[in-house]
Amino acid sequence: MSKLPTPRGPLTPARSLDDLTWLRVGGPADWLFQPADLEDLRSFLAELPPEIPVFPMGVGSNLIVRDGGIRGVVVRLGRGFNGIEIDGTRVAAGAAALDAHVARKAAAAGLDLTFLRTIPGAIGGAVRMNAGCYGTYVADHLAEVQVVLRNGRLLVVSPAALELAYRQSTLPEGAVIVGATFTAPKGDPEALEARMAEQLAKRDATQPTKDRTAGSTFRNPAGYSSTGQADDTHELKAWKLIDEAGMRGATLGGAVMNEMHSNFLTNAGGATAADLENLGEEIRKKVYETSGVSLQWEIMRVGEPTPSKAGG
Repeated sequence: MSKLPTPRGPLTPARSLDDLTWLRVGGPADWLFQPADLEDLRSFLAELPPEIPVFPMGVGSNLIVRDGGIRGVVVRLGRGFNGIEIDGTRVAAGAAALDAHVARKAAAAGLDLTFLRTIPGAIGGAVRMNAGCYGTYVADHLAEVQVVLRNGRLLVVSPAALELAYRQSTLPEGAVIVGATFTAPKGDPEALEARMAEQLAKRDATQPTKDRTAGSTFRNPAGYSSTGQADDTHELKAWKLIDEAGMRGATLGGAVMNEMHSNFLTNAGGATAADLENLGEEIRKKVYETSGVSLQWEIMRVGEPTPSKAGG
């Protein structure tokens, strides 16, 4: 097996990932690397043998790691990558900065990035998924992205180069987003705080925020985020199609389609990644049978399935 470089940040072999995802499932990564800072990440990737795959992982809010785990090195950014700096109408945030923290810090400075307040996760994932809420998306405010390529090279990328679309972007294999800069319209700090409080109250009243979920499970076929456009536009919402297929509350092992909001796949206790993914696939099949619509996953599913036991 190829020899790995020795970084300054922790590099842990055979590290289980279940406690690092919101759904609390997932097998081990061959290696989990938590770089101390940008230079540590760059030199590690530059020295890492090119045949070893790299998977950047955020706070695991939108992720199913399969039970067999992830081959190669999982890179998880932490304290050295969560800074937030404001200069005029520009907000620069490290990839590990939580979306909610960025929204709140911007609001305190009289800048409106309130759409980020209710998006679970961190900035790196928000950029990669072009996350959005209440009809506003990352693409609407993104000025530039800082990326470390698989060979350790630091690159500043324009939003156009990322080809941001609904819940997707284009990034080279193994590239790690390390920061992003946004431009934000000005607003009154008190008014922005009040708007965020209202958004939170609305989210908590309609979504199972206390349960183990990974946010919306499937994309809305109309291209709206689940809390996106005005609530009176229900055409082609994923939750509505799931309800019409009779799958609200459907279960498989420890997995359940949440009773409160049927587009939230939930670990009700003791679910495996296979339970969650298989239930999701069952939902997709039923929705296709009843409506002819093929739901697309919004949750990322990565890694290997459970290895079959020899002679079992």
